[in-house]
Amino acid sequence: MLDVAIAYNRYKFIGNEFLTWLWFTIDNDQASLKAVDASITSLYLGNRIVLENSINDASEIITIKGDDAGLEEGLLSLRKGAVVVEMNLSYKTDNQEWKFTLKGESLSFSGLKVPETGPVETNADIEGMVLEKAFLYEKAIELVNRLFNFFLQLRSSVEWNKKTVPHIKKWIHS
Repeated sequence: MLDVAIAYNRYKFIGNEFLTWLWFTIDNDQASLKAVDASITSLYLGNRIVLENSINDASEIITIKGDDAGLEEGLLSLRKGAVVVEMNLSYKTDNQEWKFTLKGESLSFSGLKVPETGPVETNADIEGMVLEKAFLYEKAIELVNRLFNFFLQLRSSVEWNKKTVPHIKKWIHS
């Protein structure tokens, strides 16, 4: 059995690879996202993405942020061998929107903003509001879990090297 620290260091790349694949999928194959979760109206990059390029013993961090920021620098970084280590996402269903930042190394959330809940008019409404908030938080977590599971199935399949990697390389170099 692997020691936890050894296993962590051996497989920590997979989360960053997941975020890189997710960016590619958001840009090129929204239909596959709907296959993962039928309730998705849209999933798109928010206003921040962080990439890391490890060159020899040095590490280069590239941060792109802003509502109207172009992602050309990010694609250039990917061409140079960088991977996405953090991204801000916006997830929409029919009339609800979640915004959050996802870190690749640990798949941890930060800045999770969930849709508004109904107004609290009486003390009896508080319990319902808390349950509704918990449900809304859980929905974002479930989405990421489903997407990550889909990615892992794809990543461990024969299709990954035959189809997915060439498509990602083509997207990066286009």
